[in-house]
Amino acid sequence: MNKAFISTDLAPAAIGTYSQAVKVGTAVYLSGQIPLVPATMEVISEDFAEQTHQVFKNISAVCEEAGGNIQDLVKVNIYLTDLSNFATVNEVMSQYFKAPYPARAAIGVRALPKNVQVEIDGIMELPSTN
Repeated sequence: MNKAFISTDLAPAAIGTYSQAVKVGTAVYLSGQIPLVPATMEVISEDFAEQTHQVFKNISAVCEEAGGNIQDLVKVNIYLTDLSNFATVNEVMSQYFKAPYPARAAIGVRALPKNVQVEIDGIMELPSTN
């Protein structure tokens, strides 16, 4: 199968040696998104909930560019610098997903790029066109 590299100006440009996402067949592997505003490449704010919303907006843009939507995610990994923000993640995530929810992991980490508080990556399965 061929690989297709996904890129959109509606999500932050890659700030390293990676693609926003890679599509192989109907699977799309999304790189981690942090709460950068695509137009400015600056962190949206210091507020954790605002950061989390921005990350989900960025992920949504990449999903759409790949031909799906955020509801097509089958697995997400959420990296948090403070696990006490877990309840806020659940609240914000409930605004972007409806049941059935994707599989998920929440991982506590010491630090993230640009000193943000949250990063999320995922795997999306595009609906079959057959």
